[in-house]
Amino acid sequence: MRVIAGIYKGRKLAAPPGKEIRPTTDKTKEAIFSILTNEIPGARVLDIFSGTGALGIEALSRGADICVFCEKSKTALSQIRDNLDHCGIDVRTLHRVFETDEIDEPVAAICPGDMEKTLGHIAQVSNGPFDVILMDPPYGQGLCQKAMEIIGEEGLLDEDGLIVCEHPDNEELPDEAGGFVKTKERRYGISRVSIYRRK
Repeated sequence: MRVIAGIYKGRKLAAPPGKEIRPTTDKTKEAIFSILTNEIPGARVLDIFSGTGALGIEALSRGADICVFCEKSKTALSQIRDNLDHCGIDVRTLHRVFETDEIDEPVAAICPGDMEKTLGHIAQVSNGPFDVILMDPPYGQGLCQKAMEIIGEEGLLDEDGLIVCEHPDNEELPDEAGGFVKTKERRYGISRVSIYRRK
């Protein structure tokens, strides 16, 4: 697993052994960021169910200003920290990452804990919505839809922003959820990627 493009291109990203974390494949990641080409430069990105942090790090590599990584697994949190450190990315506390509008280099924050609690906390301190929200949750638990409901309630997505949900091919996400509508859907092997925008 590696960073595909941008300032950290070629950096290898580690994933812990076992099946607890299922990293996004390079093929799917490349497809996601080809869709996001015009959305990422200068963006504020929220990476929910971050796993190894590969999606958020790819966003920072391609020009995003800020990425907040949300994850509850202690194993995954350790891996995210290691991968950010390996890329030399400036990691700040959640409050400090939103302190300035002048971003000279990519900055990251890690928000550990349960998705519902962390999204509520982020909404309180983020000083505005996010441009891109990435989600690659554990499969088969309906977490994409649940997260979108909270994102809508907390006002976490910008009016022109988008949500990217990776989910298994056999899981059909609704056309509408949380005040967002599905605008694209693509299949990549055993996975699908669904893109949502505000209604």
